[in-house]
Amino acid sequence: MSFEDMEFRFHQHIQEIPAQQWNALLCEFNPLISHEFLAAMEQHGCVSETFGWMPLHAALYEDDQLVAAMPLYLKSNNYGEFVFDHAWSSAYQQAGIGYYPKLVSAVPYTPAFGERLLCKGELSESLVSTFLQQIQSFSDKNGISGFHCLFPNSAELDCYQQQHLMIRHDCQYHWHNQAYESFDDFLAQLVSRKRKNIKKERTSVEQQGITFRWLDGHTAKEKDWVDVTRFYNNTFEEKWGMATFNLGFFQQIGKTLPENILLVLADDTDGQCIAGALMYISESHLYGRHWGCDEQVDNLHFETCYYQGIEYCIKHGLKVFEPGAQGEHKVARGFVPTLTRSAHWMRPGPFDQALQNFCEQERQAVFEYIDQLNNKLPYRQQESS
Repeated sequence: MSFEDMEFRFHQHIQEIPAQQWNALLCEFNPLISHEFLAAMEQHGCVSETFGWMPLHAALYEDDQLVAAMPLYLKSNNYGEFVFDHAWSSAYQQAGIGYYPKLVSAVPYTPAFGERLLCKGELSESLVSTFLQQIQSFSDKNGISGFHCLFPNSAELDCYQQQHLMIRHDCQYHWHNQAYESFDDFLAQLVSRKRKNIKKERTSVEQQGITFRWLDGHTAKEKDWVDVTRFYNNTFEEKWGMATFNLGFFQQIGKTLPENILLVLADDTDGQCIAGALMYISESHLYGRHWGCDEQVDNLHFETCYYQGIEYCIKHGLKVFEPGAQGEHKVARGFVPTLTRSAHWMRPGPFDQALQNFCEQERQAVFEYIDQLNNKLPYRQQESS
C-alpha cells in the first residue's frame, strides 16, 4: 500500500478523531490504548501542560477515513514514562542543549506492552517509515529533541530497529497462565518453600477477617469509586509522588469501559473498605495499575495486587498478568522476568555515539540481570521468560 497520497495530521485532542475509527484499528481491544481511555484522561485533566503530557496524536487519512494512528504526546518532563532518561536529559542540559520538548508515544503513566502504531491489517515497515518521516520533520521544524516509543509490541519495535532507531532494554515481571484450573494448581508448580510462603501470606490476610470483592464498571457504585480515588491519592501522598488521575476520570472509565474494569476491594470485619486495586482487562491480559489502602495490614498488598489478580486470570482464562513496573519481590510469587524494549530517535548532535554506547551497555546489563533472575525462579520446572 502506498501512503504518499494520504493526508497526515497531528491532533491536539483525541476527540477530533472518531472513536469508532480509532478503535477499529486495534488488533486486540486493549482498554489502555482505546479511544475511551485516552479521551477520559484528556477530559479530566490527567494529561495537560500541568503534568507535562500535551496530546499531539498522529493520524493518517485516506479520504477522511482513518488508516493509521498513534497516541503521541509533547513532553516537557520525563514524569510517568517508566523508561528513565534522566542521564540523557542531564547530559543535554549540561551541554547547553535543549532536551525538552520531546515527543513520546505511550500510554501516559502506564508501563504496559501494547500497540502504539495502530493500523488496519499487518504493520508494515513502509507505514512505520511514513510516520517516522512526519515526526522527524515536525521535530526539525519545532525544535523538538527526539521521539521515544515506549513499550511497543514486538512487531512494531522490530520495524523501528529496521529504521535504525536506538533500542533500550529493561525488565518487568509478568505472570503466565499455564492453563491452570485453580490457584492450587498454580501453587503445585512451585517449589515447596515458595508454595508454603504464599499460602502463609494468604492465610494471614484471611485470619485477619479481610474479605474481597471483584467489581466491574457495571457493579461498582459511586462509593467504590470514591474509595478507589482515596486509596490512589494515599499511595502518592506516602511516596511523595504526583497524583494525576482523579474521581471524574475513574467514574468515566467505569461507564465507558465497564467490561474492561476490575476493582479488587478489601473489606474488614466491620464491612469497611480499607484497600483496593484497580486493574484493566483485555481479551488476553490483566493489567494491574493502582493500589492503595487506609490501613496497613500484613500481606494485604500481596493479596490484593497479586494473588487476587492471579485468581481472576485463572477463573477467566486470561493468559498474562502484567502487574506493573519494577518489584523483584514478584519473582518469589510466580512472576517471571520479562524483557521490555523501547525505541528512540534523537536529532543529530554531539551525543550520538554516547547514546548508542549507553544503549548497548544497558542491554548487556539487563540481559545479565534477567539471566540471574531466571536461575532463581520458584517453579519446579522453570518457565522461560
